[in-house]
Amino acid sequence: MLQTILLRDFVIVDQLELDFSSGFTVLTGETGAGKSILLDALSLVLGERADSSQIREGSNRAEISALFRIESEQAKSLSQWLDEQGFPLEDDGQSLLLKRTVETNGRSRAFINGRIATLTQLREAGDQLVDIHGQHAHQLLLKGGAQRELLDRHAGLLPLATEVAQAFKSLVNSRRRLQQAENAGQDIEREREHLKWQLEELNELSPQEGEWINLQSEHARLANGAKLIGGCQESIEILSKADNSLESTLSKISSNIRSLAELDPSLSDVSQSFESATIQLDEAIHGLNRYLQKLDLDPTRLAQVEERMQAIHTVARKYRTEPEALVQLLQETSARLDALTASQNIEALRQQVQQEESIYLKLAKQLSQKRSKAAMELSHLVTKAMQELSMAGGCLEIALVPLNEGASYGLEQIEFLVAGHAGSTPRSLAKVASGGELARISLAISVITSKASLTPTLIFDEVDAGIGGAVAETVGKLLHQLGLSHQILCVTHLPQVAAQGNQHFKVNKSQNDKKTVSQVQILGHTERVEEVARMLGGTTITETTRRHARELLEQNSILSVISKANTEISVNQRQKAP
Repeated sequence: MLQTILLRDFVIVDQLELDFSSGFTVLTGETGAGKSILLDALSLVLGERADSSQIREGSNRAEISALFRIESEQAKSLSQWLDEQGFPLEDDGQSLLLKRTVETNGRSRAFINGRIATLTQLREAGDQLVDIHGQHAHQLLLKGGAQRELLDRHAGLLPLATEVAQAFKSLVNSRRRLQQAENAGQDIEREREHLKWQLEELNELSPQEGEWINLQSEHARLANGAKLIGGCQESIEILSKADNSLESTLSKISSNIRSLAELDPSLSDVSQSFESATIQLDEAIHGLNRYLQKLDLDPTRLAQVEERMQAIHTVARKYRTEPEALVQLLQETSARLDALTASQNIEALRQQVQQEESIYLKLAKQLSQKRSKAAMELSHLVTKAMQELSMAGGCLEIALVPLNEGASYGLEQIEFLVAGHAGSTPRSLAKVASGGELARISLAISVITSKASLTPTLIFDEVDAGIGGAVAETVGKLLHQLGLSHQILCVTHLPQVAAQGNQHFKVNKSQNDKKTVSQVQILGHTERVEEVARMLGGTTITETTRRHARELLEQNSILSVISKANTEISVNQRQKAP
């Protein structure tokens, strides 16, 4: 779960550190106070795109850190992923620190447990830690693709759906290759003949990797043999064989300085330098002599090298490439010919298409069966929740609409159908649900699907917009109940929801040195009464609104004890069950 979040110079927050607890936490405050800034910061540290406008005015860098505690049921899979990525858990084996910095030049850096990470790695870690339900989540429900993904995610079918998509992609590629082979006909055959002839010529030449460079070097040596011999012999004459050779002169000088160094030790370094020069000169003379002894100026070999270079150059010019690129051309020609030969084997391609169709249909039918079962279960649960959200008699049906042809996502499209009241025919969600109904249905689906989620921290950002009264109280109870198994963070404007929280943060906006600053405080009981009263009564708070606020909070305290007791009883019963 999320333990601590630290913000520095982010939007209108100068510095803020918040410690979170388990259960249901609510964030409230006036409109524009900056409640969503906390969620924006958390989204950023979980891998969302950064923007330099997120840096507080007058600062050079924004910094967000989030410390998570990894519970035992999650530790194994997440620890394995962290080890594979090179981000082992801290010493206690339960602490995970994510950090993000944004600079004014737009540069952004990410860290996992103090080590530099990519945004992809940050997002992959975040997906296992936090699930955010945005305030526009209900609008996504109007899209068929989102409905299908929601069902698959709830039922744990995403891995199987990925297999189906991969099988469909392979099938489409095989069908395309078969169609190309059937349509190409004589054109491919002519290309095959051309490539075959080209390959034979290249194989006959048989160019080798690095051969052209070696031939150039050898040719330069053989073609300039006389110049090499003459130059080396002349150098040896000057160095050692002439009457006043450099070797004898340097030897005399070295001997002279050595004698003088015996008289004045300060010349010792100079004497040693001359001795070193004498040794190096002697090694150079011996090296030249050895080179002359090994120098092979075989004219026959020179002719062979020139002939080979001419053959390579001719073929390279013919195919409009560089001599050193002939090896790659040979490999590409061979690969292209093999591909065309295989593509012309139409019968083999047809068999491959049939085989891949069989694989795809097998996986897709498995997915359809599991979707059908999951759709019935989810429909029942959401319908039950709708009764509690003032939609008595309403129901949700999840239809699996068969497709004429298979698609990457399976053999059916998923469509959410809703009936707003008893006796009405379920119709498409987009056509019959009002804004308020859509918000309530979306919230019911979010809560129900989250119960099965392995993600420990769930965030709801004003998903209760468009509802109120008794429905708002029910929403608060649903979120409170969800908080018994998950860590819940909820940004809300509804006092009925805020009163259900186990922990309550209030966001304030104030002026500090002519700059707007957002601050957050954790509320005790007295402060909670005042905040819930403000949410109930607006700017003018009366004793009546305070009394109503106290009643809401006291009722929440009683319900919390009952819910906790029921949860413990349920757990004990499951443990005792045979």
